[in-house]
Amino acid sequence: MSETSPFYQLLQYMRPHRTTVLLATLFSILNKLFDLAPPFLISAAVDIAVRGEDSIFGLLSSDLKTQFLYLGILTFIIWGCESLFEYIYKIYWRNLAQTVEHELRMDTYKNLQSLELEYFEARQTGGLMSVLNDDVNQLERFLDISANDLIQVTVTAITISIAFFLLSPQVAWMAMVPMPFILAFSILFQKRLEPKYRLVREKVGILNGNLSNNLTGIATIKSYTTEKFEEERISFSSNEYRERNRDAIKFSSAFSPLIRMIIVVGFTMMLIFGGFLTINGDLEVAAYSAMIFLTQRLLWPLTRMGETLDQYQRAMASTRRIMDLLETESKIKSGGTRLPLDQVKGSIAFKDVNFSYKERESVFSNFSVNIESGQTVAFVGSTGSGKTTIVKLLLRLYDPNEGALYLDGIDLKELNMHDLRKGIGLVSQDTFLIDGTVKENIAYGKNDASMNSIIKAAKVAEVHDFIVNILPDGYETLVGERGQRLSGGQRQRISIARAVLKDPPILVLDEATSSVDNETEAAIQRSLEKIILDRTTILIAHRLSTIRNADKIYVIENGKIIEQGTHEELVKSNKLYTNLWNVQTGKAVLR
Repeated sequence: MSETSPFYQLLQYMRPHRTTVLLATLFSILNKLFDLAPPFLISAAVDIAVRGEDSIFGLLSSDLKTQFLYLGILTFIIWGCESLFEYIYKIYWRNLAQTVEHELRMDTYKNLQSLELEYFEARQTGGLMSVLNDDVNQLERFLDISANDLIQVTVTAITISIAFFLLSPQVAWMAMVPMPFILAFSILFQKRLEPKYRLVREKVGILNGNLSNNLTGIATIKSYTTEKFEEERISFSSNEYRERNRDAIKFSSAFSPLIRMIIVVGFTMMLIFGGFLTINGDLEVAAYSAMIFLTQRLLWPLTRMGETLDQYQRAMASTRRIMDLLETESKIKSGGTRLPLDQVKGSIAFKDVNFSYKERESVFSNFSVNIESGQTVAFVGSTGSGKTTIVKLLLRLYDPNEGALYLDGIDLKELNMHDLRKGIGLVSQDTFLIDGTVKENIAYGKNDASMNSIIKAAKVAEVHDFIVNILPDGYETLVGERGQRLSGGQRQRISIARAVLKDPPILVLDEATSSVDNETEAAIQRSLEKIILDRTTILIAHRLSTIRNADKIYVIENGKIIEQGTHEELVKSNKLYTNLWNVQTGKAVLR
């Protein structure tokens, strides 16, 4: 995590908008300067009433009614300017807040997408969502409201301090007595409040993670009747969030009352001694009136500082979390060697690959295999043998600890990652569908595809008839979040249609028929026979019936290849593959 001040990080991020920030600040200052004018207008009115022709407006006219007329015109101008600059600064600050919110969310999301798979597997989705939504929104609220408040409180304190010394230096110092105490207290307050709000943001991330996880698994919760158990878990997380907020609220709520008591000391001293000077004739009544009103104008903004600083600390806690995510660098870097799609031949090699997931036992040790261009190979083995890890390494979702992978003789680490993944079509057992139409899901990753090519791909995947005859709106039918309106087999066939449309030189099918019925498996098998032609194909499977036509089958156990050959050769070998085949065909029981 970065130790740099989150406020400094925020300023650095907003540098492209410094002109807007400066203009917004300028208009906030101008608004506050005109907003502070009424006490002086009241002082001028008192001055006209008390001193008559000798008042400050006596320079313009000796007639008192004319002086009041001039005062009225000036009042209208000042209030008009105050309203105008309020309108302008709100537009600037609010638009700036919306722009920074959008850019920060998109930059963070973009960086998040570039991170390696290991990063996501070690974190809750809800926690990351909390940063992208709650924390970014918290920062937007600060820029929208509290940034202006901080500027205007500062302008108020400086302006009124100067005015006091110009009106009566002998009284001004009394009103200024509380200022050092307020400053010191504010600094101490911020230091004590910042870690409290950091805990608040951590707890809300955990809460969001639990909520996201439960909503995703609602079917399992219902089937196991664990609603009460999950309510208690969510209640615990929510209560933890509430308690951390209570701790911060208890501390932050004390700020305004304490500041008010400090301010009242200076106000009382100025009130009494200023009154004495006025009675003795050493201070004009108009000046004394202005100072009384100005003190009130200083009092209320300072008492609101607690709320403003509260928002500031919430925003800084959020900024720290956002910046930590934004500054996280991917451990897997794209190479510089370009390999256009039309130049990919599809030969793949694993050479002496050693790999283990973080804090887990080794998956591969000196693993080597060569896959020729245009060849169809299959990897089979028990759960945890390393089959799916092969796919993850090929797509560079992970990098090997030692050894290397090659595509067309080029080390994958040297290849441009976009080119690498563009050349591989993956059909996974965990089908990902976007919350859109069937057409959009088939064209996912190739959004410029024509309708004819989409239909052609759907026909190859044997899903076209279902789409046009069963779905209410055909290709425009919405599939729902994660494709929940479709069956597992339907989702899988749409995923295959997507791969067909992509037309990659390398096709990877990871347990593509693991969760479908026999009829759907047969349809998918027919589709595969069409799409594996003239391309390198890697099949990961438990169902051996789907791989029997592969050019070569590798049997993996404990991260090592223990058998290899064609289906017929392996069936005759009387080893593990033979036993697996006999079990799946009902000829034997797994030993």
